[in-house]
Amino acid sequence: RRGCWTLEGREHDIETPYGLLHVVIRGSPKGNRPAILTYHDVGLNHKLCFNTFFNFEDMQEITKHFVVCHVDAPGQQVGASQFPQGYQFPSMEQLAAMLPSVGFGLFKYVIGIGVGAGAYVLAKFALIFPDLVEGLVLMNIDPNGKGWIDWAATKLSGLTSTLPDTVLSHLFSQEELVNNTELVQSYRQQIGNVVNQANLQLFWNMYNSRRDLDINRPGTVPNAKTLRCPVMLVVGDNAPAEDGVVECNSKLDPTTTTFLKPGKLSEAFKYFLQGMGYMPSASMTRLARSRTASLTSASSVDGGRPQACTHSDSSEGLGQVNHTMEVSC
Repeated sequence: RRGCWTLEGREHDIETPYGLLHVVIRGSPKGNRPAILTYHDVGLNHKLCFNTFFNFEDMQEITKHFVVCHVDAPGQQVGASQFPQGYQFPSMEQLAAMLPSVGFGLFKYVIGIGVGAGAYVLAKFALIFPDLVEGLVLMNIDPNGKGWIDWAATKLSGLTSTLPDTVLSHLFSQEELVNNTELVQSYRQQIGNVVNQANLQLFWNMYNSRRDLDINRPGTVPNAKTLRCPVMLVVGDNAPAEDGVVECNSKLDPTTTTFLKPGKLSEAFKYFLQGMGYMPSASMTRLARSRTASLTSASSVDGGRPQACTHSDSSEGLGQVNHTMEVSC
């Protein structure tokens, strides 16, 4: 592997069976604890998708107990070189199969946090390598492959819209595209300027060629395959992937699955980790104090306690699990 230090952490280009993978490692391994491994959505990279969330005070209180590994899909990182003509972008299954190479002796297991396309990759990873995954947080996941009508609509959109605008329709709901013009414009510029457009087109095409995840709730069909680890599903109100996330929830084991509608994501993640026995009580107490302070000083930003339940129509204060892309607190 090739590596260097940056302000963000140790940056590496790792050899895998399907090409180089760019990762950034923050922190150092903590005994036998799993790493927190992130995978971003299409149109973004780990910086655009996760920096706000991981720089939030409550998340820093959590992540100091873990090594964090941010993965960029091939060619999507800042400053990536354009792939040569005729380059075959890895399939979604191959993207998942690249991930065991990431640990390179630093850690044995992961707790994955994925958004959109990244959530699909991590779910596929957990299906192929269940012994390497201790838990998953899957945001805005669509477990379904594209049908012919969807495929044709995507192709037509590609002919009539720029690539950033096409990707924006995946990241934002139509309502958000109309109402959040400043936010949408910011993402349009970042998608167009930060991510190599030719490389993004390859990732976008591959994501839209994905197959069904092929999961079923145990007991519903013979020899049902499903995710064996604890899973927290997250979706924003009116998110483009809302129907897909609801369907994914119906195909997972209800005893190990949490469905989170808009809520305070860092707090929900804290309880998710505590359920797996990884958050020390002292840190839980400090986070609770931080929570109380933030409620009194910034209630308009923070919102209420998250609704973590199997079926929820609630939309308590969203601090923002954006319906999209950038994951924030």
